Amino acid sequence: MSEQPNLLGEFLRARRELVTPEEAGIPVVGVRRVPGLRREEVAMLAGISADYYLRLERGRDRRPSLQVLESLTGVLRLDDDTRSYLFSLAADRPRRARRRRRETVPPSTAHFLSLLPVPAFIEGRHLDVLAANPLATALSPRLVTGGNRLRDVFLDPGEQSLFSDWEGAAAALLAGFREAVGTDTDDPRCIELVGELSLASPLFQKLWARHDVRPRGNATVCFQHPQIGDITLSREKLHITGTDGMMLVAFHPAPDTPDEDKLVLLRSMTEQLA
Repeated sequence: MSEQPNLLGEFLRARRELVTPEEAGIPVVGVRRVPGLRREEVAMLAGISADYYLRLERGRDRRPSLQVLESLTGVLRLDDDTRSYLFSLAADRPRRARRRRRETVPPSTAHFLSLLPVPAFIEGRHLDVLAANPLATALSPRLVTGGNRLRDVFLDPGEQSLFSDWEGAAAALLAGFREAVGTDTDDPRCIELVGELSLASPLFQKLWARHDVRPRGNATVCFQHPQIGDITLSREKLHITGTDGMMLVAFHPAPDTPDEDKLVLLRSMTEQLA
């Protein structure tokens, strides 16, 4: 049997490296050889022994108490989403290796997608594009069935050019991906994507090591579209009931704004090409 991945230990190590001694109230004396906090400093601040904390990071103890987890939450300055992720890692149990599952969009959802008058697509748990309407493809040519949002944002210069801060967009996307897969990092699709992008993108490798977590949710996105110019749209992400993590993603403008006019222009251009 292969050894279970040490997700809890990897997370603790990554997050302590992001907390500065100044943030933790620790005086800095001399040159520090490690970024962030040392193991013994985390242990001291959390009120546990250095040996016990070392066991947590090295995976020799994977089931800390709720009290220990709450203490670590404070020391590592975790927000609510990252705290929930930490607790899920501590509650994780060994799992059997699973086969890759095919994601199929429900026919009624696919029909509904085709009726929407705004750019919209169906996103799988691993950010695969499972279906898209013509307006979505007009907004970004990468929004087509078979694409993957992570691969596009991290590797495709054309996709990157759509965002004024593509690295920030990539970081947010990756944090949502980590929240979506949770502790299922041994899922074949997750292994495939993380392996490919870790080799191809130094930025992905750096951000993946941070263990940032953020729910896949609504946001305001500004696109730098090559034909209609800058357009700001609200992004809605809606869970599709009866599926394992599929979401309907739709972009819409605020009413009575230049962005609404630009979307009308994009829709007209799309209809002319149909």
